[in-house]
Amino acid sequence: MRLTDDELTARKRRNLWIALGLVAFMVLVFLTTFLRLKQNIADSSASMPVAEAPAQPVGPANKGAS
Repeated sequence: MRLTDDELTARKRRNLWIALGLVAFMVLVFLTTFLRLKQNIADSSASMPVAEAPAQPVGPANKGAS
C-alpha cells in the first residue's frame, strides 16, 4: 500500500501533535510531582521543632577561651 503525499503529510502532522501532547503530559506530571514534593518538604520542616543549640560547657577547658 502506497500513501499519497497528502496522506503522508497528514500522518506527519498527526504524529507531531501526538508527540507534543505526550511531551506536554510529561511536563505536567513532572511539575505536579515536583511541586507536591516541595510542598511536602516545606510542611514537614514547618512541623518539626527547631533544635536548640547545645549550651557551652563551663569548665576548665573553656575558661581561657574568651
